[in-house]
Amino acid sequence: MTLPDSVQVEDHGEVAVVRLARAAKRNALDDATVLGLEAVFADPPAGVRAVVLDAEGDHFSAGLDLGELAERDAFEGLQHSRMWHRVFDRIERGTVPVVAVLKGAVVGGGLELACAAHIRVAEPSAFYALPEGQRGLFVGGGASVRVPKLVGVHRMADMMLTGRVLDADEGQALGLSQYRVDAGQGLPHALELAKKIAGNSPVTNFAVLQALPRIAEADPDQGYLMESLMAAVASSSGEAQERMREFLAGRGPKVQR
Repeated sequence: MTLPDSVQVEDHGEVAVVRLARAAKRNALDDATVLGLEAVFADPPAGVRAVVLDAEGDHFSAGLDLGELAERDAFEGLQHSRMWHRVFDRIERGTVPVVAVLKGAVVGGGLELACAAHIRVAEPSAFYALPEGQRGLFVGGGASVRVPKLVGVHRMADMMLTGRVLDADEGQALGLSQYRVDAGQGLPHALELAKKIAGNSPVTNFAVLQALPRIAEADPDQGYLMESLMAAVASSSGEAQERMREFLAGRGPKVQR
């Protein structure tokens, strides 16, 4: 796999760390970086069952690299936005669960990228903003679909209309992150979560990534049917049956606080 210098992949066995590497640009996203992410998530390294999405330096991503704001006609702008949609969909609806480590700026396109991950771990330095509204722009990388699902339409409207910036605690309270950890603990905690996820049955992880979002968005009757079908498929796998036998024999892990 040939990747730009701005995207690095680090092997941790069943877990891969995919790292944005444009620290001097606060990991702003240019086209080469976005397409590099697509290359990784379209064909993850063999044997990888979970990914940690990390970033060099003090910031996750300050958003779109303003150098990419070349003059485009409306159709070219549409195609550029759809390219971002395609790439971030590969992350959200791909083959491996993704845990993102959030620190410093998680702004604009950086927030759009973060929201494509399945689990987000935030350090105290993380802050969130959608400055497009203050720059005469509108979001184009999926924020208008993903962010309202997490914080609600009116909170996103507030961020865009007023330029409001949310700190790590506010983002945690609103659902932009699921885990809030101490400074410097984002990557270790994300790796711990990813290793736990990699230990799940592949059928279960597939169901969570592919079936769960569609069930949640479906008409209830269709959702219940999809749930039943997915439950039947998952429970019929040899691995699931073996795990249940171990649990019933007292050898499987129990839920504990």
